[in-house]
Amino acid sequence: MPKFLLMVNHDGGAFEEPMDEWAPGDVAAHFDYYAALTKELVASGEMVQFTPLADPRLARIVRSDGTSAPVVTDGPFPESKEVLAGFNVVDVDSEARALEIAARISAVPGPGGLPTQQPVEVRQVMTDAAFDL
Repeated sequence: MPKFLLMVNHDGGAFEEPMDEWAPGDVAAHFDYYAALTKELVASGEMVQFTPLADPRLARIVRSDGTSAPVVTDGPFPESKEVLAGFNVVDVDSEARALEIAARISAVPGPGGLPTQQPVEVRQVMTDAAFDL
């Protein structure tokens, strides 16, 4: 079965306000939705990995030439709407199933329980066959 990487964009989707400005109940509903979806996908055997990422303000850029000490900076970064918020790796029967799961991720509730419509990029994971010429 093919594996797909489902990358959740840090873009707020339909909402401008960052999550740290949401009502506590809305934040809880958001994470409860992810927990239920993750539990369902683990039970079905489709979830390979689910990884939320820390706030992009905590990210660092590392540059190295392989010989000198690496240079570690706190930017520059792309605009926050272009930063990865988290990702899932799923092992599914088809791209259609990966797209279905991505749609459910995009519909995670935001303020007032409305779907966030966050962008989710879907990319197939390369297999060893891709390197066989």
